[in-house]
Amino acid sequence: MNPHPSTEAQDRPARLTVGVVGAGRVGPALAAALQLAGHRPVAVSGVSDASVRRAAEMLPGVPLVTPGEVLARADLVLLTVPDDALADLVAGLVETGAVRPGQLLVHTSGRFGTAVLEPATRAGALPLALHPAMTFTGTSVDVQRLAGCPFGVTAPEELRMAAEALVIEMGGEPEWIAESARPLYHAALAIGANYLVTLVAQAMELLQKAGVQAPDRMLGPLLGAALDNALRSGDAALTGPVARGDAGTVAAHVAELRTHAPQALAGYLAMARTTADRALAHGLLKPELAEELLDVLAGPAPDSGTGPGARSAEQGSPDGPEGEQPEAADHPTGEPPATHPKGTDPTSAAGPTAPDGSDSPDDATPPDDPASPDHGPHGGGS
Repeated sequence: MNPHPSTEAQDRPARLTVGVVGAGRVGPALAAALQLAGHRPVAVSGVSDASVRRAAEMLPGVPLVTPGEVLARADLVLLTVPDDALADLVAGLVETGAVRPGQLLVHTSGRFGTAVLEPATRAGALPLALHPAMTFTGTSVDVQRLAGCPFGVTAPEELRMAAEALVIEMGGEPEWIAESARPLYHAALAIGANYLVTLVAQAMELLQKAGVQAPDRMLGPLLGAALDNALRSGDAALTGPVARGDAGTVAAHVAELRTHAPQALAGYLAMARTTADRALAHGLLKPELAEELLDVLAGPAPDSGTGPGARSAEQGSPDGPEGEQPEAADHPTGEPPATHPKGTDPTSAAGPTAPDGSDSPDDATPPDDPASPDHGPHGGGS
């Protein structure tokens, strides 16, 4: 059940035609959610096999067209491309006259507010930044996950109610984020979600090295309880040898990692130092125990095996023991990005999750025609 009170009729957006520029993991899911709310998806851009397949599965019957044609057909356009591609995309669409006055342009980047849409705003578009704080899979399960999903919302004051109403119609919960706070907001989500995946994957690899047959089953209950305790109690939920000041145990950890998993040592030391600082600040770590612990944590990093090449050779895939490679990095969403020449207008690229979300961007293709907004029509957005 939607936790929000019903939106007054005058505050709800009219039934809109919806277009998606970037058939990554995020755009089709949001368009499908808007369709459930009574809006009508009419066009989507996508070129890669993954994008075409995703669009067909999530938005059956919706034609795959160029980005320029998406804007020509839709009242509300979802610009679901990676953060770094967004400004060039907007500039290219404006330069080619694709943006229409009164058209709602919605981007899903966690990093940006509406300032990145300023060229389109000057052309008469209505700018909205709606960032779902969720990781996306590129399947229909994403639409279900939007129920109760928080969205970081930034919009001009006169469009605030419309922006929040769209989020509510998708099943989400709007959270107002000031324009100036967007980068900090997105950094927080990256720390909480993206780096959590890194930590969990690394922990599974180390358990596998230790001979544990099902590291995911061993970690599941522990991590579930730790997450619940952290959300409820914050730093008061800290446990373990660092919070207790068990310098001998931490020294043993460091020695084992240096010998058996040197690629994991730098991360362990960084997180342990941060944990010690927070435990000290909140009175959990006794000052008399902290000095020896911090001496252990100040030890040298491993001599080798920590560079990108060594990490990929020794550690394997960041996805865990199975060795599966993710589609892309960010907002959690997509295929690897392409590099676009200066002056071109990439309408899609790859990259959470946040946000996916951060974020969450998807695949990318180089532009076919730099003079038109039809250049590599897909991506994700987080």
